[in-house]
Amino acid sequence: MLTFFGKRLLQLLPTLLFVSLIIFLLQHLLPGDPALVMAGEEKDPQVIAQIRAQYHLDQPIPIQYLYWLNGVVHGDLGESLRIKQPVLDLVLEKLPVTAQLATIAMLIALVIGIGAGVVSAVKKGSAWDYGANAFALWGISTPNFWLGIMLIFLFSVRLGWLPASGYVSLFEDWRTSLASTIMPAFVLGNAIAAILMRHTRSAMLTVLDSDYVRTARAKGLPERTVILKHAMRNALTPVITLGALEFGTLLSGAVLTEQIFSIPGFGKLIVDAVFNRDYAVVQGVVLVTATIYIVLNLLADIAYVLVKPRLRT
Repeated sequence: MLTFFGKRLLQLLPTLLFVSLIIFLLQHLLPGDPALVMAGEEKDPQVIAQIRAQYHLDQPIPIQYLYWLNGVVHGDLGESLRIKQPVLDLVLEKLPVTAQLATIAMLIALVIGIGAGVVSAVKKGSAWDYGANAFALWGISTPNFWLGIMLIFLFSVRLGWLPASGYVSLFEDWRTSLASTIMPAFVLGNAIAAILMRHTRSAMLTVLDSDYVRTARAKGLPERTVILKHAMRNALTPVITLGALEFGTLLSGAVLTEQIFSIPGFGKLIVDAVFNRDYAVVQGVVLVTATIYIVLNLLADIAYVLVKPRLRT
């Protein structure tokens, strides 16, 4: 098992290197000249030349990539052209906000999605099954921006229970922080829960028809043990993959939801960087996002082994 994990870790390095190369090359396809942006309105040729020399923009693209990669390896993602702040500091400032939102959303999605999927499969053809499928159809079909606006109208405007927008850190006031993130987290988790429900139901129906489940029932095991220990555990493999990818999507920034609820997270950071042609921020944020996806895939592989012990051999 250690050999397997060692090989997976070694595969991360060339993957990250390839991703960094793609990010750097695609960045140069964007219109505009970063030297002209940094030079301001006057665009003094002497200042532009100085900026090009300072940021190695006068070098060939392969040399620029090596300079940038060397900085990334040493923890330097560059400096924001707009606010003159290190990109790493911006990432460390915004990522915890989105991480909190994504974690709560994922917990909501897992509890509702897996629970509804298991009940729907076990109670196939019943009212519970039809209700769970109706919920999944509603969750997939409902636009996030519309659901967010409706929740604000109901719980903030009409009832006054929750704040309509804004964000407070957990370290400042955890109650206010949860109150400000529960609505956007539900908006994000709602759609993911619907997808998880459909995958869980499909996997559970397949597993419940398998020989080892029939054998467990023939032995006289309690139905709860058969479902939770034998069936559900083996049905979680596709759910783990989907959950890891969806969690990576949430961490990369829920742009519309963060805009609706005025949450200063990762999504707002990348949108502002693209509109302001802040190239260093775009590169840094996309690289961090890609790294998150790769690490989550590794964690999903580890979860496979924990869920299915036979894979350890």
